[in-house]
Amino acid sequence: MQKKGIKNRGIGENPIPWFLPLLAVLLLVFVYPIIEIVRFSFTDAGLLDTNYSVTLESYTSLFTSPGFTQMLIITGVFVFFSVTFQMILGLAIALLVDQGMKRKLHGTIVIRTAVLTAWAIPGVIIGIIWMMMYNEADSGVLNYILSSLGIADSVAFLSDPVNALVSVTVANIWRGTAFSMIMIYAGLQTISRDVIEASLVDGANAFKRLFKVIIPILSPVLFVNLIIVTVETFNTFDMVMALTGGGPGRSTEVIALSIYNSIFNQFELGQGAATAVVLLLINALMTVIYFKVLQKNQEVG
Repeated sequence: MQKKGIKNRGIGENPIPWFLPLLAVLLLVFVYPIIEIVRFSFTDAGLLDTNYSVTLESYTSLFTSPGFTQMLIITGVFVFFSVTFQMILGLAIALLVDQGMKRKLHGTIVIRTAVLTAWAIPGVIIGIIWMMMYNEADSGVLNYILSSLGIADSVAFLSDPVNALVSVTVANIWRGTAFSMIMIYAGLQTISRDVIEASLVDGANAFKRLFKVIIPILSPVLFVNLIIVTVETFNTFDMVMALTGGGPGRSTEVIALSIYNSIFNQFELGQGAATAVVLLLINALMTVIYFKVLQKNQEVG
């Protein structure tokens, strides 16, 4: 009986059997598709063509295509402005909510809930909501407001290439600001009140406290938030698909949407897979940076 108990206890303490089902799911859902994407990227396969050969044609045609450069520029502009304003607005709202909660101001919870709502709504729904907002007919909310105020009769929010990219970026900023606000607000709760009071004793005004005390203390949180938001923005697909579909023309075709169009609209599986590998490398780079920063923060802590 004693030997049997020891044997059973040994099995129970071994964590490997418990992780095997999870490992199998991860291999099936994540690793296998990645292997297939990389494999197809080195072929000239079409979506409906079962005959294909191993070649570098997908990469050569992708990198030499004028559309690839345009897509990278569009994605870069979209990511840069989305991430920048999400971080700035997230910090501003987090500071306001933090001060409101400390001073027990009425309406603080309402503001926090309203911001969090945007984060909870699926990207497709957000795209549809903003499409109704940007509608260039009289029924469009923004055009109706602008017309009522006498500012403009009709603004081509989605039919003009430049305006469309700006409109998509604004919608994404509205969507993603909540996540930055959550992370930064959580970071603010870790700042000791003694540190703030010491800065007040030293005569620091609000701006000096922000840039000399609060932001330096929050820098690890801000950097991790920057990496996460950047990765998420690079992978944005659903909202852009619902809002513009990449149009007009290809003026809002970000990299994730380019993968979809290459495979399902142009039936070029090889080139779509090659574009997916580019996105995969970007995500891998961001992930490595994230873990490096996380490890550094743990060592400092």
